[in-house]
Amino acid sequence: MNALPAPLALPGWSHLYSGKVRDLYVPEGQDPTSSEHLLVVASNRVSAFDFVLEPPIPGKGALLTELSNWWFAQIPMANHLAVGEGTPAVPDAVADRAVVSRRLEMYPIECVVRGALTGSGFIEYQQTGAVCGIELPAGLHDGDLLDEPIYTPAYKAPFGEHDENITLERSAELVGQEVAEALRAASLEIFTAARDLAAERGVVLADTKFEFGKDPVSGELVLADEVLTSDSSRYWDAATYADESLSGSERLASFDKQIVRNWLSASWDKQGTPPVLPEEIVQQTRARYLELYVRLTGSQPA
Repeated sequence: MNALPAPLALPGWSHLYSGKVRDLYVPEGQDPTSSEHLLVVASNRVSAFDFVLEPPIPGKGALLTELSNWWFAQIPMANHLAVGEGTPAVPDAVADRAVVSRRLEMYPIECVVRGALTGSGFIEYQQTGAVCGIELPAGLHDGDLLDEPIYTPAYKAPFGEHDENITLERSAELVGQEVAEALRAASLEIFTAARDLAAERGVVLADTKFEFGKDPVSGELVLADEVLTSDSSRYWDAATYADESLSGSERLASFDKQIVRNWLSASWDKQGTPPVLPEEIVQQTRARYLELYVRLTGSQPA
């Protein structure tokens, strides 16, 4: 990964860590390993092929934060958002794209749910007839919806390494049988409800990934990180998906940064520093993020 821009200086908060698209802070003067709260800031950065690209996508961080918060409000499960007395305020400079999270003991499992066969899952299916050890019917094509969504967890590798698809049995070895089953059940339940809600709004939720942690005091399973956003999920337009006169790439055009990936694949040989994104690609990408937000929530962002 290429170098990240210097983190913002935010009054009352100390920078802890920066990933490709998000920055973490702890309350100033508190021990980073034990502080009760974290500030999670969604940047406008966009990444592809393990590179952070220039320029950023205007408003992306705010759109993803608002969409994630909207989904949290739809899901009847404990989540990582900190509320109530004693919760530090979000700094004005990032008020539209940051949340204060309570600290959790995060599980090293990326909880992937697939309602359609596409992407890396389709590649694996072509090779083995299965996805993460789950046998699927013969003769399926890229983009086919599955009769029932499947849970295909991944091990969250240390920073700088690639995540590894694993079986449910392997996830049980990592976190214990009871937790592994709880992660699977919660992931499938949330996905199914979200898929049905998205369908009412003319959108196909093809797949997504969840992350969960444990409340260190109560032991409660808590939904964490971003949830059901364009960056963590694959959404398709239902009407376009149903139009069989279109090519596969047109039918499966997703509401995310696929426009960026496609342009980069056609314009760069993946050697050296990636080129700067043209303004039209930046604006088209922003428009896709915005369209999904409006379609799902029924309102314009704040």
